[in-house]
Amino acid sequence: MELTLLVTGLVVLIVLGAPMGVTMAVLPVAYILITSELPLSAVPYQMYEALSNAPLLAVPFFILTAELMNSGRITERLLALARELVGRIRGGLGQMNVLGSMMFAAMNGSAVADVAAVGGILIPAMKAAGYPGAFAAALTAIGSTIGGILPPSILVVLLASTMGMSIGSVFAAGIIPGILVGVSLMVVVYVYAVKYGYARYEAPFTFQALWDAFLGAWSALLIPAVIIGGILFGVFTPTEAGAVAVAVAFLIGALVYRTLTRRTFGETLFRSVKITSSVFIIIAASGPFSWLLNRIGALQGLEGFLLRFADSPWLFGIVLIGIIFVVGTVLEPVPCVIVLGPTLVHACIAAGFHEVQAALVLSVGFIMGSVSPPVGVCYFTAAAIAGEPIDKVGRALMPFLLVEVFVMALMLVIPPITLALPKLLGFVHD
Repeated sequence: MELTLLVTGLVVLIVLGAPMGVTMAVLPVAYILITSELPLSAVPYQMYEALSNAPLLAVPFFILTAELMNSGRITERLLALARELVGRIRGGLGQMNVLGSMMFAAMNGSAVADVAAVGGILIPAMKAAGYPGAFAAALTAIGSTIGGILPPSILVVLLASTMGMSIGSVFAAGIIPGILVGVSLMVVVYVYAVKYGYARYEAPFTFQALWDAFLGAWSALLIPAVIIGGILFGVFTPTEAGAVAVAVAFLIGALVYRTLTRRTFGETLFRSVKITSSVFIIIAASGPFSWLLNRIGALQGLEGFLLRFADSPWLFGIVLIGIIFVVGTVLEPVPCVIVLGPTLVHACIAAGFHEVQAALVLSVGFIMGSVSPPVGVCYFTAAAIAGEPIDKVGRALMPFLLVEVFVMALMLVIPPITLALPKLLGFVHD
């Protein structure tokens, strides 16, 4: 009965358009007021507990890094390099879109920032070159999900922090799946390009053009080297790596490219504070919401339901992916990871999967929520940039979503996809 009322209240608030942070905080308050089981002070206490996690300090640094990249016009140089690398493949602009998203993902870990940066440049260019606007928007939206897979994924930081896991181990686990998703999307773009005759970059390839593009982007490529290399090889903690990445992005924009001015820097800080505040409000609200789910036994019930299928890895995987997909279409990735992530990881461990493997599968699944109708923020952002109806973009998304679901399934049934690099780097031991 309590669970039914909770779900009803959640659905009603979402339909009414209440912000997710408000929704997750209001429901525990209502529960306490109705039952009088605890003082209302339990709600702010749980919010404080949700935020009292030192690794979360990495999140605002990665957000600021992404904003500095946009303000410093670093994205344009990365796309120029992507054009020289893959632009001459059939569907060249689409291939650039995916590779540009992969490069951008390796520097900031934010799917929304990826859509805004890459989509703002390539969606108009793709439409001008004859690509359907819905296709361009769908490709940009799904490409942005790579930012939730490749390090330094903010979603991975949140899940690993919540679980008390090594962030470096899950970062390492995301490299092969992130590349696999990117390559798979490029294959789909190639098939569409052959079928519909989409153009490619026609200028003849020269090593000089490639070298010039690399020289234009090489300093920007220092950012992933600092973040990923520093964390994976134990030079920095994730928080320290984020702080150093901010410094590197600032110096590149201000001194190397000279595109980051005092005015744009102020605007960048303002946007970063707004984004960070919205993320941390959700994180704080997830504390009392998780407490409420535990109080009424919902999380334990979910784990018990999943473990009914533990004897069959294939069936367990199908049910797990189904749960992730259904929840992801209703809730945003951040609350999904914080509220449901630990329960689902524990269920996966009990079913015989490694915790790092499980964490990465959940990260891939929940980041799909950012492009899944009806609440996907990246989905709406890409559609708005393209000026296309959201229903058309939603239909164009379907083949790309199937690709990511397929990769999720591979990650579950082929453990080396996620565990090979963590083992090689010493994060995971047999």
